[in-house]
Amino acid sequence: MAAPTHEQDEQEQAQRMKDGDRAAMKTVYCQHVRYLTAICARYIPNEEDVKDVMQDAFLKIFSSAGSFEYRGKGSLRGWMARIVLNETLKFIHPGGRPVFVPLPEDMTDIADELPDLNGVPLPTIHQMIRELPQGYRTIFNLYVFEEKSHKEIASMLGIKESTSASQLHRAKAILAKKVNAYKKQMNRI
Repeated sequence: MAAPTHEQDEQEQAQRMKDGDRAAMKTVYCQHVRYLTAICARYIPNEEDVKDVMQDAFLKIFSSAGSFEYRGKGSLRGWMARIVLNETLKFIHPGGRPVFVPLPEDMTDIADELPDLNGVPLPTIHQMIRELPQGYRTIFNLYVFEEKSHKEIASMLGIKESTSASQLHRAKAILAKKVNAYKKQMNRI
């Protein structure tokens, strides 16, 4: 008899989790916690806050497992990622709307594109993103990493599409300035 495929295993785990099987819940947790924590940590820089949000997210995942519908390979992970993202957004925007910081005057004329990131280590880029003001970081992450459209972001955050687009532009401008400063500093060394 052939070993079960990843898809069969995922579907079985989801069903067992729906049935309240604690071993299945532990397996799902162990298999997905790092990926889901990475999603949360893109938005929340404080490690203790990330742990709190992840605890709430997993409680919600396990308590609402009965509503999960298996739709093919990866659907369980995608469903859990949506819950983590929603819990994360609730945490960082308790009133439902992000707070935006005005862009400094010297950054308003920067082109709407990221600079060349060659030579900038990935952890440095991630740190630069984490240092963005919260509203900019939220929209940047939703657009770049979650691949949400401005329409979807606007709906999720209760803002206008034009606000999402302008905040993304501003986030890119801040990142461009940080990347350029980093490269200048590295060239001096």
